[in-house]
Amino acid sequence: MLSHLTISNYVLIEALDIDLQPGFSVMTGETGAGKSIILGALGLLMGGRADSASIMPGAAKCAVEGIFSIEGYGMQPLFEENGLDYEPAECILRREVTAAGKSRAFVNDSPVSVATLRQIALRLLDIHSQHSNLLLENPTFQLGIIDTVAGHSDLLRQYRDCYARLVEARRQLLQAEDDLAKRQGDEDYLRFQLDQLDEFNPQPGEDEELSQLQSALSHAEEIKMALSGITGLFDGDADETAGITDSLRHVCQSMQQIVRVYPAIKEYLERLESVSIEVRDIADDISRQAEDVEYNPQRLQQVTERLDKLYALEQKHRAGSAEELISIAADIRSQLDSLTDSADSILALQQQIVAETEQATKLAAKLSAGRAKAAKQVEKLIQETLVAMDMPAARFSASVTKSDELLPMGTDVVTFLFSANKSIAPRALADVASGGEMSRVMLALKALTSRQTHLPTIIFDEIDTGVSGKVASSMAQIMQQMCNSGGQVLAITHLPQIAAKGNAHYLVYKEDKSGRTLSHIVQLDPERRVTEIAHMLSGSTLTEAALENARQLLNE
Repeated sequence: MLSHLTISNYVLIEALDIDLQPGFSVMTGETGAGKSIILGALGLLMGGRADSASIMPGAAKCAVEGIFSIEGYGMQPLFEENGLDYEPAECILRREVTAAGKSRAFVNDSPVSVATLRQIALRLLDIHSQHSNLLLENPTFQLGIIDTVAGHSDLLRQYRDCYARLVEARRQLLQAEDDLAKRQGDEDYLRFQLDQLDEFNPQPGEDEELSQLQSALSHAEEIKMALSGITGLFDGDADETAGITDSLRHVCQSMQQIVRVYPAIKEYLERLESVSIEVRDIADDISRQAEDVEYNPQRLQQVTERLDKLYALEQKHRAGSAEELISIAADIRSQLDSLTDSADSILALQQQIVAETEQATKLAAKLSAGRAKAAKQVEKLIQETLVAMDMPAARFSASVTKSDELLPMGTDVVTFLFSANKSIAPRALADVASGGEMSRVMLALKALTSRQTHLPTIIFDEIDTGVSGKVASSMAQIMQQMCNSGGQVLAITHLPQIAAKGNAHYLVYKEDKSGRTLSHIVQLDPERRVTEIAHMLSGSTLTEAALENARQLLNE
């Protein structure tokens, strides 16, 4: 339960520091006194949107802090999951917002994300605002009531996980089928391109090799003549002019004749002999090349044609070399292979969808069975509670119909039906219930679900809209009963019949001070409580009759 609340520099609240009592409490005050501001601060503590405009002018930041007793609510795993110290006797939630719009959240003085703060706060506090009755028009909310009473949260989680996998598999299947259809449209063109490349079969380095070969074949006669001339220089010509090799041989012979008597020449002899051998090898190689070179128009045509095809393919595929063409061919081959992979993937997704649909259908059937039983319980308990709130002729039923399709929460659609009169058949609650009737139905539902969820603290913001007198007193008794199992209920009300039923009574009021309007809250002592309820009965003019009436209400 919420045992202490501190608010600073939030809208009209400069400093609020108050203890909150267990059980059923009430909060009253004039319209505009600041009750909604306190609720706004609590909303901030529950992870609501931070707005720097809510900071009191001139303040650097605003802060909201709540101290909760959480022992016995099974929250230790949640704290351990988030790496937080678990203090069952005193759990402190805090939220700060700076004038720059930055927000910080803390749990037991440890910084946490706003999402973590929200996750914990929602297990501790439920605020029923003036607009929450609109939830009764929401089929999801109605289904949630049935599920809460059914108590099959684990089964529902299994179904939702299964349904999420099914939805994702369906999405992936549509995407895969779309992608495959697009690629299949290009398949013939891709295969044509790959056949062209495979038929040509480009080889690494082929560009330069073919270019050099084409150049050699184009100048074959010129090359052969030059090589023959070089060979003649090495070997001599027909006029028996000594060639390079013969000259080197003669030089070596001359050195050999004097090396014995002139050893200094030995080094040069050895070097010349080595050179002579190398020159001889060069001469032989050039001679063979001269013999190999021949003018071959047919071969030149073949080389030219292949080189032209190579350049044409490179231009077509915007490639700069044969290596790039080889890479392009591999990429096209990969694309074509992926068509087969996509078909296999589509088959796997189709099989997954069948399996997930079968599993989801089984889980949905179990949910439906639990909901059918819970709907009967809801009908009985809500009917009894409405009778206790002075609606003896009211009829309430929870209609559970089946959908032909799997839905996010199963196959069930819940509609709350209501009639305030025996002579009129029940119809959709949102279509026929008045504001006061909606308030009583919502309170009955909250009373029912609070027993199931064991929520520590519930705040009702004018749940009594549209009712008065005896009905208001009955509603107050229902809220009192909600606290019998140790819960805490705080009702913000304008009705004296409800205000008189609270174990504790808080008054919110405004005060003009130093040119500023500030909101305050105080817990009323018994004497001031009589006065406040008397004002609620008679207005600004306080009469002895109103005071006596207030005392009677408090004594009931």
